[in-house]
Amino acid sequence: MPKPNQIAEALASLFIVFLLLGCVASPSTEVTKDAGQQKRDGGPSLISFRTTEPSGTIIVEPDDHKLYLVQEANTALAYNVAVGRKGHDFSGKAVIGRKAEWPTWTPTSSMIRDRPKVNTPLATGLFGSEVNPLGARALYLYKDGADTLYRIHGTNDPSSIGKSVSSGCIRLLNSDVIDLYDRVGIGAHVVVR
Repeated sequence: MPKPNQIAEALASLFIVFLLLGCVASPSTEVTKDAGQQKRDGGPSLISFRTTEPSGTIIVEPDDHKLYLVQEANTALAYNVAVGRKGHDFSGKAVIGRKAEWPTWTPTSSMIRDRPKVNTPLATGLFGSEVNPLGARALYLYKDGADTLYRIHGTNDPSSIGKSVSSGCIRLLNSDVIDLYDRVGIGAHVVVR
């Protein structure tokens, strides 16, 4: 019969073997994140984050409803976001081509077509305010020098954060978009996976 210390050593050895197997079996990914969570009341969390993208790059992970602002030393600021519903989402690379405080919102032609009763009266635009769907700030995504019509912006509907509900834009709480707006400049790179 094995002695108690032999059983403990055998269990410890098995534990190490399973840990190593897990490391081998887990595929390597370009971006790794720790379990850091954003504060429930908003505000970014500084998390461990490895990527090949340079500091200052915005990375959006729509499936996770997260936006990451890459920092130095394998870290990022993590924000909770709402993203486009299926068929209305942006993916790929862009740059911040314009920034606006309390931006005017104008529905796109497809928004007017999809919801004419709601959006036709707003076709000339809705000035920036608490009821404006773009919220407190907007970062305009450009590709090849042209406006994509997609935005990273605030919201007048905080309950939408964490969901896939927008017409393609990336929404943050107003306090979060103000924080992000103050941290990034025109020309900042954006990657939406």
